[in-house]
Amino acid sequence: MSDRSQPSVRTDEERERDRAERERRRAASQPVSEAVEAPLPPPAVAPPAVPPTASETQEIPPPAIPAQTVAPAPPQAQPPPPLRRGRSWPVRVLAVLALLLVAGAVWLAVDRLTTHTTAPKPLAAPVVVRVLIPEGETRRQIAARAHAAGLTGSYLTASKRSSLLNPAHYGAPASTPDLEGFLFPATYDLYRGDPAGRLVHEQLLAFTERFGDAEIRRARELHVTPYQLLIVASMIEREAQLPGDRAKVAAVVYNRLRLNMALGIDATLRYALNDYTKPLTAAQLALDSPYNTRRRRGLPPTPISNPGLAAIAAAAHPAHAGYLYYVAAADGCGGLVFSNGEAQFEHDAAAYREALASGGGRVPTCRKR
Repeated sequence: MSDRSQPSVRTDEERERDRAERERRRAASQPVSEAVEAPLPPPAVAPPAVPPTASETQEIPPPAIPAQTVAPAPPQAQPPPPLRRGRSWPVRVLAVLALLLVAGAVWLAVDRLTTHTTAPKPLAAPVVVRVLIPEGETRRQIAARAHAAGLTGSYLTASKRSSLLNPAHYGAPASTPDLEGFLFPATYDLYRGDPAGRLVHEQLLAFTERFGDAEIRRARELHVTPYQLLIVASMIEREAQLPGDRAKVAAVVYNRLRLNMALGIDATLRYALNDYTKPLTAAQLALDSPYNTRRRRGLPPTPISNPGLAAIAAAAHPAHAGYLYYVAAADGCGGLVFSNGEAQFEHDAAAYREALASGGGRVPTCRKR
């Protein structure tokens, strides 16, 4: 049996095992997140057994446990830099200045190029031409004036028809060939080089402004169409040289039409012949033409000129007289002598022929002026 009162002596190996057991238990009691594994020291090799001395019987303290090593915390993510909302005003000012400098450089370059190139010649100002159309002229005569004024294109073609005026609205037949009679005589300011149709347009506008409801109503009172009233006015414009004779010539025309007499107006035949200066020959007077009012009764098919306001007014308001004849006065002053009967007419016509004979075939010089 053992003597329990005697202290037991442990070997170094036993003490080492006890110390390792204590370290294991301590590590097991720590939280898993805080446990740090440390390499265990190699097992100690026991020296040869030597009887311990009294001083060696004291318990040897365990070696110091190295300090726990804590892993550094992961670096926190830095917040993103704030978004830039726009350039600051100095940057904007610099950008604007840069644009201005570029624009100035471009302007200087263009200016240098243009100053060294030949400058275009300035366009000449348009030349205004004044076209005077007298009363009683025909389309052919007006065409010559339009050409002389520097208008371009054909006046005769432009005056055949226009969308601005339809002769049928005035009672003209559908076969009416042109706008003769509607080309109002006046003075027109145009530009040199304007088309002749521009003159026709202005003439038609002037006509529609002056030949309106009053003239149309008056034509119906005279039992003629507005177009026929215009034909009468065109003959008055050719026959009467003095203002006082216009209404009298109108009276002769309407009186003869009422009595179904031939008008016998040579100006209508001259229009067909386009001859206003030479004496008419016997062959011409016998010509079978709708414009020969010696052979054909009634009015010619179209106006024989383009009448003005005075002739239109005379055609609308003829003189209240029974005149059926007239002949040029023998004094050479351009007036007409009117009569109601054929005998008086023959007397007046003989006086005119005698004046021509005494003047060598020329009209006598007027002594009233």
